[in-house]
Amino acid sequence: MQRSADYVVVGGGSAGCVLARRLADSGASVVLVEAGKPDRTQLVRKPGLIAVFHNIPQLKKKLDWGYYSVPQPHALNRSLPQTRGRVLGGSGSINGMIFVRGHRSNFDGWVADGCPGWSYDDVLASYKSMESWEDGADDYRGGAGPIKVTRQKDLTTASQLFMDALAQTAGVKHNDDYNGATQDGVGVFQQSASGGLRYSSSVGYLDDHGRANLAIVTQRTAARVVIANGRATGVEVIGPQGREVIHAEREVVLSAGVFGSPQLLMLSGIGPADHLRAVGVDVLADLPVGDNLHDHMFVPMTYLMPAARNRGTTSYFARGVAREYVRGNTWLANTVFEAVGFVRSSRCAGPAPDLQIHALPWSYPFPNQDAPIRHKVDRRPALTIMPTLIYPESRGTVRLASADPLAAPLIDPGYLSAPGDSEVLLDGMELIRETMASAGIAGEVRGELSPGPAYANRAALARELPNRATTVYHPVGTCRMGSDLRAVVDPSLRVRGVEGLRVADASIMPTITGGNTNAPSMMIGEHAAALMLEAV
Repeated sequence: MQRSADYVVVGGGSAGCVLARRLADSGASVVLVEAGKPDRTQLVRKPGLIAVFHNIPQLKKKLDWGYYSVPQPHALNRSLPQTRGRVLGGSGSINGMIFVRGHRSNFDGWVADGCPGWSYDDVLASYKSMESWEDGADDYRGGAGPIKVTRQKDLTTASQLFMDALAQTAGVKHNDDYNGATQDGVGVFQQSASGGLRYSSSVGYLDDHGRANLAIVTQRTAARVVIANGRATGVEVIGPQGREVIHAEREVVLSAGVFGSPQLLMLSGIGPADHLRAVGVDVLADLPVGDNLHDHMFVPMTYLMPAARNRGTTSYFARGVAREYVRGNTWLANTVFEAVGFVRSSRCAGPAPDLQIHALPWSYPFPNQDAPIRHKVDRRPALTIMPTLIYPESRGTVRLASADPLAAPLIDPGYLSAPGDSEVLLDGMELIRETMASAGIAGEVRGELSPGPAYANRAALARELPNRATTVYHPVGTCRMGSDLRAVVDPSLRVRGVEGLRVADASIMPTITGGNTNAPSMMIGEHAAALMLEAV
C-alpha cells in the first residue's frame, strides 16, 4: 500500500473518484482510499440488476453500509433504511442511475446563502466537462465527458400514457431535456448509463486512468484524520494489516459521503464540542458538523395496469437476464425508472417546481420499504407513481454512537418534523389520483393498489402518510458550505479552523438540489478539483 502522496482522498464514491482523477491529471500524486471492494462485478455494472441488489439481502450486505435511521417520531417511530454504497463508485454504483442536475435557482441560492463561486453559471462548466450527452454538446450540455448520459429507452405504454396525462393534469408541457434550459415539465428520465453499462464515477473516471501517480486503495476504513499543529497531515486507516497512516504532503480531502465525512471529522475531534466530549473524543475544533441533514421523501402509489409489463415475476426477470447476455439491449440495459415530472404543488411560491414525480413500471413494496420487514410486492402488471418532496423543511443530524470508527453513526433525518413537508406530499398524492382518473389514462387503470380505496380522502391520506412516506436515498448537508458560523467548510471547501483539510461530496450542500443527487455529487468532485488546482 502506498503510504504517502500529495493528496489523500478518503472515499471512492461519486465525488471522490472524480476528484482523485482530476487531481492526478494535474500531475500530483494521489491516494484514493475506499472502504469497500472494487466495483468490477456485473451486479453493479449491469444497469437493470439494481433490482436484484435491493431485493436480495445477502447481496445488498456486500455493497451497502447497512445503515438505518434512528426511530423517527413523526413517522410512527420507524427506522428507515439509509442505503449507502460501500464499493468503488459509492452510491453511484448501486443507485437507479437517474441523472438530474437540479434547478438553476438551487445554485444561485447557494451564492445568496454565502457561497460565492457556486452559482449556476459557475457550476455549468463542471457539469459540461463531466458528461457526454447523447444529443451532443450545446450551451447547456457537454458532449465529450467521461460520464455517458442517455435517455431511458423502451418505455412501457403505461409510462407513455402517464406522461401525457400528467402534462395535461398539471398544466405543464412535455420537456425533452429537463437538464437543459428549463426543468419544468414532463419527460423521459435521463440516466448515467449507455450500451448496457452503468456509468458511475468509478467507471467514467477510474477505469482508464492508467496513471502511476494515482493509487487506489480498497478495503481500508478511515479511522481518523491525523492533525498536527492545526494541520491535517494524513489519514489513519484500518485494513488487513491493522492500523496504518497514509501521509498527505499537501492536503487531505474527505469525500466519504453525507454520513462518512461528518463521522470522520468528529472522530478526528472536529464537531460539536459537547457531543464529542460526551463520547470521549478530544475537541480540536468546535464546529456544527453533522447538523443540517435533510433528504428527499416520496410516497409510492401503485396502480394495476395491463399496459405495464409484469416485471415483478421471477420468470420475466430470468428471461430478461438471458436475453440481455445473448443479444443485449433489453430493459436490463437501462434504469428501472422511466418517466419524470417536475411540477408545482398548491403551496409552491418559489422559482422552481417543488414536486418531482417518478414513474416505475411495476409494483413497489407497500406500505413501505422498511427492512428487515419484508413488505408485499404485487406480481401483477402495475405502474408505481412516486410523488416526491423536493425541498424539505425538516432537518436532522448525524452523530457518533461512540468513539469506535467501526461503529455505525446515529442518523436522525428528522423526517416529517416540519408540517409543511407532509402538506406538499399530500398535494402530490392528490395530483396523482387526479391524473390517474383523467380521460387519457383512466380506461387503462384497473384500480389503485396502494395506498388504495381505504384512504379515499386527504384526511385519511394524512393519517396514513407517516406509515408510507420513505426516503429517496438523497441525504445531504451535514458538512454545510458557507461563510457564517453555521458552516463547516468555506466556499473553497476548506474545513474551518484546520489547515490542509477539505470536504468534497454531497455533505457540503447548504440546501438540497432539485432532483436526484448523484449528478450534483459528481459535479462537486469536478468543481472541487478546479478550486483546488486554481489555488496551487
